[in-house]
Amino acid sequence: MKLIRPYAEDDPRPIFPNRVHFIVSMEMTRHDVKNYLKKIYNVDTIAVRTEIRMGKTKEVGKERMVTKEDDYKIAYVTLPEGQDFTFPDIYPKDKVDSKVEDEKKQMENMKTGLKRVKDVTKMKPDLPGWFT
Repeated sequence: MKLIRPYAEDDPRPIFPNRVHFIVSMEMTRHDVKNYLKKIYNVDTIAVRTEIRMGKTKEVGKERMVTKEDDYKIAYVTLPEGQDFTFPDIYPKDKVDSKVEDEKKQMENMKTGLKRVKDVTKMKPDLPGWFT
């Protein structure tokens, strides 16, 4: 089972806190999903609906061959009224900010290195750039 976000973040449709969406195996029935959540995660469910979605088709190559992605099944799980589900924050803001700062520092180092190479090759216009 793979937990998925119900809609895009800028989608105007309301997100209900007691509904959860999962991508499940094609062989799992709604009763299997309900029993799985109860036994493994100790989560009570009111209702489970399943839907099979077709995979996307694409035309690939010069011959325009048609390829198709695998079909998948989505389980819509409704939790009891008092039980809410918040989508886990996989990428906390502080970790993302520190990674952005590290990438900015790397970019500055690369820019200074490129400027140094360009300055060296200005003095020797007949030599290729890799021969410094």
